[in-house]
Parts: sequence; C-alpha cells; structure tokens
Amino acid sequence: MRVAFDIGGTFTDFVLQGDVGTLTLKVPTSQAEPAEAVLAGFQRLLADAEISAASITGILHGTTVATNAIIERKGAATALLTTHGFRDVLLIGRQKRYETYDLYMNKPAPLVRRRDIFEIEERMAHDGTVLQNLDDAMLDAVIDRVVEGGYEAIAVALLHAYANPTHERAVRDRLAQRAPNLLISLSSDVSPKFREYERTSTTVANSYIKPVVTRYIGHLQKALGTRGFRNDLFIMQSNGGLVSPDFAREYPIRIVESGPAAGVLMCGDVAAEEGEDQVITFDMGGTTAKLGAIDDGAPAIMPSFEVDPIHYKTGSGLPISLPAVELLEIGAGGGSIARTEMGIIQVGPESAGATPGPICYGQGGTRPTVTDANLVLGYLNPDYFNGGAMRLDRDAAAVGIEQAIGDPLNLDCGAAAWGIHTMANSNMERAMRIVSLERGRDPRRYALVAFGGAGPLHAARLARVLGLPKVIIPHGAGVGSAFGLLQAEPRIDVSLTRVLSLDKDAGPAIARIYAELEAQAHGDLARLGMAGSPSWSRFAYMHYAGQGYEIRTDLPDGEIDDGYADRAAEMFHDAYERQYRYRNVEAEIEAVDWYLVASLPAVRSSGERGFSGPAAHARSRAERRAYFPETGGFTSVPVLDRSGLDIDETIEGPALIEETDSTTVVLPGDRTTISPRGHLVITIGSSASD
Repeated sequence: MRVAFDIGGTFTDFVLQGDVGTLTLKVPTSQAEPAEAVLAGFQRLLADAEISAASITGILHGTTVATNAIIERKGAATALLTTHGFRDVLLIGRQKRYETYDLYMNKPAPLVRRRDIFEIEERMAHDGTVLQNLDDAMLDAVIDRVVEGGYEAIAVALLHAYANPTHERAVRDRLAQRAPNLLISLSSDVSPKFREYERTSTTVANSYIKPVVTRYIGHLQKALGTRGFRNDLFIMQSNGGLVSPDFAREYPIRIVESGPAAGVLMCGDVAAEEGEDQVITFDMGGTTAKLGAIDDGAPAIMPSFEVDPIHYKTGSGLPISLPAVELLEIGAGGGSIARTEMGIIQVGPESAGATPGPICYGQGGTRPTVTDANLVLGYLNPDYFNGGAMRLDRDAAAVGIEQAIGDPLNLDCGAAAWGIHTMANSNMERAMRIVSLERGRDPRRYALVAFGGAGPLHAARLARVLGLPKVIIPHGAGVGSAFGLLQAEPRIDVSLTRVLSLDKDAGPAIARIYAELEAQAHGDLARLGMAGSPSWSRFAYMHYAGQGYEIRTDLPDGEIDDGYADRAAEMFHDAYERQYRYRNVEAEIEAVDWYLVASLPAVRSSGERGFSGPAAHARSRAERRAYFPETGGFTSVPVLDRSGLDIDETIEGPALIEETDSTTVVLPGDRTTISPRGHLVITIGSSASD
C-alpha cells in the first residue's frame, strides 16, 4: 500500500492505494508550516482506512516548498564564488529584453546581492585546458570573508567548469575543511552545461533553497517516523521522475516543479487509456492554474525553464538550466482575488490561499474570489464542498461580490459573479493560447485533460473558445497530481556540454561522452538506494552549424560504433523536419548538450484506480439553479453524483456533475459520456451535434 500527497497553495491532496482500495482526501494547506497539513492529513487517511503507518510500503511526495522559497525570496543567506572578472554575470544576465519597448522594464532580481559575490584567481579554457592555476592564498582569504559573513550556503560557479571541474572540486574540498557547516553547490555537479548566466543562476538557486528543503525534508521524515512509518519516501522531480530524500537535499533545484509535473504524468496515463496522443493538460487548483502538453503520447520536456516569469514572457524569470516537464503557470485559481481597476474587473494573481481563504469559507476572508463567484453562480454545492467536509456561505459570498464588484460597476450580484468567472477564464485562455498556438500546436487536434479542484468547472468553456473538440475529466480529477505520483518511476537525468560535429569520425568521442555520463548516473542511482536494473535512454540537443538554438533529438540505443554518428545525424534531420518542415542534408550538424536517462521500474500498488461501476452510496439526482448565458441566465439544471454514473451513460448539457473533490460543468450543447475507465469524456459544441 502506498500513499501519495501533493502540497498545493490552498489544499494538500492525498491518495492511498492498496489492498483497502483507493481513498482520497483534501485538507487545507498550512501556509506557515506545510508539513503540518501533511501529517494531519496522513493521520486522518490512516484512520479512514483503519490501518497503521507501518503497513504503508511507500510514500510519494510532490511539493512546492522549493518553488515558494524562490518566488517569495525566503531562501537562505547565500554566497557565490566565481572566477575573477565574472562577478556581474548574474546581474547582467542576457542582453535580450523580454519587453522590447518598455523603458521601465524590470529584470528578475537575483537571489544574491553583489556584495555576496566573491572572486578568486583561476582560469579554465572552453575545452578544459587550465590557463591559470587556482590561487590557494586568495581562496583562503575569500573563505575567511564567507565565514565572517554568516552564510548558510555557497554556490561555486567557475568559468568553463563544465569542461573541467578540477578547480571547483578543489574549492569544495577547501570549503569543507574550513567551513564544514556550509552547504556547498558546484555548477559542475548541478548543471554541467555551457552558457554562464544560466549555469550560474541554476547553481545559485540550488544553494539558495538547499537549507530550506533540507530542514523541510528532515522535519517530515522525523515526524513520519514518530507515527510509525519505516519504509521509503520518494519526492517528485521537475522532470517527472522520483528521487530519494537524500538526492533531493543535495539537488533541491530538481524538485522546483515537483507537484505540477506529477499532474502531467497523470494526464499522459489518462490520455493513453482514452486513445489520445495529443493532449493539452489543465490543472486549476486554489492558487494557480498550470498548463502543459502531451505530444505523440509523451509529456513534453523542456531542457530548461524559468521560475517566476513576468506576464509569461521568456527571459523575464530566473533561468534554471535543468530538464523539466513543459508547464506554464499563472496566478489563476479558485482563491484568486477579484477587484476593480479603472472600471473593469481584474482577477489574480494575488490569492486568498487556505487562510483566510475565500469569503464563503467563513474563516475571515473579506475579498471576493473565483470560488465565491462560482458558488454564487450555482456551480458549487454549498453543502457538499470537499465531500461535505466544508460548508460554504453563499450569502456572505454574494454580499462580498456586490460590495467589491457589483456596486462600483453598477452590476447586480449575478452579473458581477459572471464577470469574475469570465475574467478568470480570459486569463487562462491567454495562457492556453501560449501553450498551444504560440508553440506550434493546433488546438483542433488536441484533447483537453482537466483536473484539480477547479479545473473541471472551467474546462469546457476554455475548450470551446480555443476549438478543442474534446475534454476529459479523469476519475479522481480533484486529486489528479497525487494520482500522478503513483504513476511515476524513479529516474535520474545526467547531462554535460560537449560541442561536437557529427561527422563520420565522431563515434569514439560520443562513446567517451556516454561512458562519462553512465559513470555519473551510476553514482546518482546509488543515492536512490533502490534495487533493480535501470533502463537507459539517450538524447541530445543539436542544431545546424551556425544556429543559436538547439532542438531535442532522441539518439539510437545500443552500441556506439563507427556508424553511430550517421544514425544520430539522420534522427536529427527527422526531428528538425517534423518541427520546421525542412531538412538540409548537406549542412554540418553540431551536438551541444548530451543527456542520459536512467529509469527504474515503478512499484505499483496492489489496488486499482480504475472505475468499477456505480457506487451503492451515490446521492440521488437533484436540480439546482445555475448561471448559463446560453439559456438566458439562471436556469434549473440537473445535478448528478459522479459516483452514481454508469459506463456509456450519456448526459446532455447543461448539467452539473459533482464528486467529493471537484465539480464538472457541462455546457448547453455539449455531451458527456462515461468511459469504461470511469473518465468523463465531454464532446464540445459543434462536435457534439455531428
């Protein structure tokens, strides 16, 4: 039996799967100390299942602790040690402006101040040749200043250390000897790739959050141990793989997009069950909405990503040069606060969170949110929110909306609530256009898999606006990311930069690269402490010589022989043609970054998430007045308990389908059926009438 839990900004989601079947739970997130909500929910889940912690064979965890520490700038006091003459790499960043014509554009604030950046004499060439030896006396003087400065962590990012890490390792050894309590991150370990700004930013971020993550994981492990849990704890990485707590402590930057990555994995699993290869994923919770993609049946993976971007603009956030599941995150969730600005309604990105929460929670919230609007519009059941664990105050929500939105804009309560709902959809529509159209995906060829507590409520309108023909609401959608954790497998990605021309003589050089990567991967796998033989896969980022942007290219498996470079070049031509409808077989090809992925088989629970038919305890069908502009406003519509629906049952919109952790809104003109796996499949608009 295994337990998965995912900490969100408003709720922490749990799934227990095993001999007792599948149990789900949502509890409010404790903002000040996230582990407290985890432990309370874990104890309640064990009580509901009538089992002890000792019977749990594994716990899988998705967390936003690392992300929040960066976004809120609540990491540790961190120093940066770099090569003499390169003190300002972080401050200069890249020349390209993310807003060309904005004269008041702000760059992302670095995680370390200039006064916290120290230089040492040494120099390495781009090919790893030592141009200037490390100055030991200068290093000792810098260490004295670091110790006096009271730093908790230090990042070491020396010029071209990706090509030769000997100087960085010498610095690490000296720091460990002179300042044993200092947490150290080397760029040659964290991100051994070229491009100084991105590599330095990634290494600094790793150091900045390392003390925070170390304390959090230590507290969580200790608390779980006192409750009798003695088995494996695994944490989700940004790339969709699981790692051990020790690995997460050493490389916390790898778990920055932990929870959202799990949700995309769940969508991939659901898409495969429903026979869909092209999917846009949509996760809307209490604080944020997150969008990703499944292309040709596999989650889209980016070689790097940005934390806390401004208005979704590339180059506006802090770059992290590590692979991650492709995601776009915006401040649009159920708790997003609505207000008026210059005579129009604005929603988010500020959130009411779990405390005080929306007005309808009755916990002191005074500003209206998207959840308040959805309650007033009749989409939410005030007596069955979170399976009846919370009762919502509709009257208080209506008063708050009237005072903050209705009165200033001279709107009645229903129109004001619809305005909030519409503006939230507009924000998410813009983000969905970026993920689909602006990244070369035709929405008409994609299905939308929607999950999270609020995702199923907004999904159909987003699909209708963008032309997606189908929406899939997974079984257990409200705790989708926690279900995704149960599908994940332990995985290690290792990479390095070696700029190499793919000519016919490149085979031996490629073999040496992958021998080095495999040795590194075996060392990382040892930290996982898991038995079993890994499966290996290779890929690289390549371009035609002279280009400044690379594309991912899967590489052949098997022996790296004299013909390997030719086979790799052909795979690059194919990948380039798929993306740009063009190939140039005469042009020289350069490979830049090389990757090796080691995956261990996932441990599966004995229970099944699958659908077993209508539940005997399903609530009887009812009706409720809900707002649908297509029918003229508030209309009496059927309300169905999802657990009482049978395979192949069809529901014509408008309708509301409730379950313990989410509500699905079916629009007029749409048709919903229940698939054999229990997923709701909504055929949108004109497609439904075909």
